[in-house]
Amino acid sequence: MSVTEGAPAPEFRMPATGGREVSLAALRGRPVVLYFYPKADTPGCTKEACAFQEALPALGKIGAEVIGVSRDKMPALEKFAAKFGLSFPLASDEAGDVSAAYETWVEKSMYGRVYMGLERSTFLIGPDGRVARVWRKVKVPGHAAAVAAAVAGLGG
Repeated sequence: MSVTEGAPAPEFRMPATGGREVSLAALRGRPVVLYFYPKADTPGCTKEACAFQEALPALGKIGAEVIGVSRDKMPALEKFAAKFGLSFPLASDEAGDVSAAYETWVEKSMYGRVYMGLERSTFLIGPDGRVARVWRKVKVPGHAAAVAAAVAGLGG
């Protein structure tokens, strides 16, 4: 199944920071911003997480939930959330099932070395459980604001 705009969003259930569990089923009826990032507490991922934290008041006004997803283990995610005051859930996809379902576990290359890694991607899931927008190979500057504008455009 390809994760494209208009398609049903793949279901997920993952442990998250603050002793939470996140699942698409539990969030039905609300817009969900599901963003995938390579590694907690690295420069780009920190900038992205902090930008989503800053956008939370605006996103919350329109009932949107933000969930950050990486393949990090829970202790690393808890430390990252505490260090930067991140109040939205950071979910651990340690086994990689959700990353595979959303097609974000991809072949990457750096300095001529090819390896598998998590592609920085964001999915806006509408209240109906369908994918409303997809951003792949995300560049961090301005991204959270673009996502917030897209959420506002859903019209609740």
